[in-house]
Amino acid sequence: MRGSASMRRLARRMLEEQAKLWRPLVAQMRSPPSEGWIRAIRDGLGMSQRDLARRMGIAHTSVSKMELRERDGTIQLDTLSKAADALGCDLVYALVPRTALQAMVDDRRLAIFEEIVARTKHTMRLEGEDVHDLADAEWRAHFLRQAEDLIPDAQLWRDPKAEG
Repeated sequence: MRGSASMRRLARRMLEEQAKLWRPLVAQMRSPPSEGWIRAIRDGLGMSQRDLARRMGIAHTSVSKMELRERDGTIQLDTLSKAADALGCDLVYALVPRTALQAMVDDRRLAIFEEIVARTKHTMRLEGEDVHDLADAEWRAHFLRQAEDLIPDAQLWRDPKAEG
């Protein structure tokens, strides 16, 4: 199990390297044009719906429907990709994590670990023992090491209420 966990950690690190390149671009991106990218590019090129339809090998009435679906957010990726190609464009598709994947995993693991040890903390306080806080970076690292041994990645995103 340790091997698969380290492979996932490596995969997260590789994805994070890509995300570091994308995050600044996402921050600079504007919303799509109100009429959608297909129509905006088509109009910018001076291309009619009939011309685009011919380049895509579809009926010209389909272009109008396609542009409407894009504006509504219901267009399929393969259709958008074909339209992009016919417009001389590349379709760029990416899911860009807002924060580092490893940080998301660590935060989730620690939240679950905190729930597990909450009763122990209560008992420790009653017995007058020291209870350490996750806000302290050294204790956070210590708790995270314990949590990694106790909580595998596969359990991080499960809803314990749903499994009831």
